[in-house]
Amino acid sequence: MSFALPDGLPPGRFLPSGLPRVWVSDEFPRDVEELWPRLLSYQSAYGLVPLLCEPDAMGTPLSLDQVDAVSLEEELATDFAEYRRRRLPWWSDPTPVPAPEGIEPWPHDPGPPFEQWPGLAPPMPATPASPSPEQAASNLLAWLVRRGLLYECRLMLVPARRGSDALASIGWYGGGYLPLLCALTRSWEDRFGARLVAVFGSELYVSAARPPAEAEHANLLALEHVLSTADNIVDDPPTPFPEYAMDLPGRTFWSFWWD
Repeated sequence: MSFALPDGLPPGRFLPSGLPRVWVSDEFPRDVEELWPRLLSYQSAYGLVPLLCEPDAMGTPLSLDQVDAVSLEEELATDFAEYRRRRLPWWSDPTPVPAPEGIEPWPHDPGPPFEQWPGLAPPMPATPASPSPEQAASNLLAWLVRRGLLYECRLMLVPARRGSDALASIGWYGGGYLPLLCALTRSWEDRFGARLVAVFGSELYVSAARPPAEAEHANLLALEHVLSTADNIVDDPPTPFPEYAMDLPGRTFWSFWWD
């Protein structure tokens, strides 16, 4: 199950046969902020995707054929039709939802401004001010480290072409329908220079080097985020769709978690 590794890694091991095919560090690397950019630069040479992950978040590897089989536009169109059918009564009624005593009523959510699936957000071009995908990923990693969110994680090196494939290879079961989530992440990699940085518990963090800049495109991307089924987008706390979408232009990392 072993494969060639770059130099300069912390102590670690290959997982035994029968588990996802990865190398995992023994501890959280204290020098991860210095190590991470180097591992990203080695990715094409070694074919290894670096990932910060809690080992117990791994499950049965998902075949990439299952990800390839996802017709993303078709699946999201179907999911949006069902989502809109269920939510429309709440979107149409501005009456505040009753809240527990001492808690302010939740704000009304008018929902997405679409009656039918509007299509994917368009790809965003790089500009002179855009960070590289590797720099955006390193910036997100540094942000997570500063907030002390990663210390239960281990550094993993996953044989894969890109992060969305690595997510499938480790069989992450933190939340959502994994084939769709991998297909979405793959599409974000292509359209926005996204990179998967960390998965722990039921949380997933993705950097984005080329996020949407205009409100029209942010609305489309926000709907994609909603249809990932992540609970933090509109359910907990209940963030009105326009407010969530308004926060996306220029934002270079996205977070998702599932109950």
